[in-house]
Amino acid sequence: MPFSSTRVSRASAAEFTAEKVLEEPNWPESLPFRDEDFQRYDPSSDKIFYDQPRFVTHIDDSAIAALTKFYERSFPPSGSDDVAILDLCSSWISHYPKGYKAGRIAGLGMNEEELKRNVALTEFVVKDLNEDARLPYEDNSFDVVTNAVSVDYLTRPLEMFREMHRVLKPGGQAIMSFSNRCFPTKAIAIWTATGDLDHIWIVGAYYHYSVPDGWTAPKAEDITQQPALGGYFGKTDPMYVVHARKAEPRDM
Repeated sequence: MPFSSTRVSRASAAEFTAEKVLEEPNWPESLPFRDEDFQRYDPSSDKIFYDQPRFVTHIDDSAIAALTKFYERSFPPSGSDDVAILDLCSSWISHYPKGYKAGRIAGLGMNEEELKRNVALTEFVVKDLNEDARLPYEDNSFDVVTNAVSVDYLTRPLEMFREMHRVLKPGGQAIMSFSNRCFPTKAIAIWTATGDLDHIWIVGAYYHYSVPDGWTAPKAEDITQQPALGGYFGKTDPMYVVHARKAEPRDM
């Protein structure tokens, strides 16, 4: 039951900005998702799909630059040994600010060769989160958790968001970013059947329903950058971020 179905018609949904979607999300009392929402056209193991490394980027240069700028203003200052960051569904590049350093930058992804190539990481783990959503990290370990253009592939998102909440330090931030590009056979059904504003509402709902009162209210930002010369036919990949923090005792 995504945003455009609960708030406005699809025709008028375009009048809303990304930021407004989560200002008054009107969450239903009960979980609005069905099991079939998380089915995929290709239900085969992700280990098969990601067996071969893909040293490519899945969003264009403008979208990458926008995400890097968002990270730059959201991350703790570079160079602190006390800071720990986790990149979920990581690959050969994390789009972090150039030269960003922290005491620990962990990556968890599907392909070892890709993860070995990622110079931002201090460590990595190969794991299929759709097979087992448990994260191999201790409670309260990370200041920031990121997930770039991969939230649409999660078939067990509520479990995954509970795990993110568990491994974040109190006050730590989870940053989910996405565009309108994906591998359609591997994206979940509710994602491929809906549009950008719906996707914002869906990701916001993952926070809301995974750990009730455990997250601060999720916020959305449209960080899309239009290139100076208009890009390809005047357009670039849209880029959205939905983020929230692990609630501290005073927030609950």
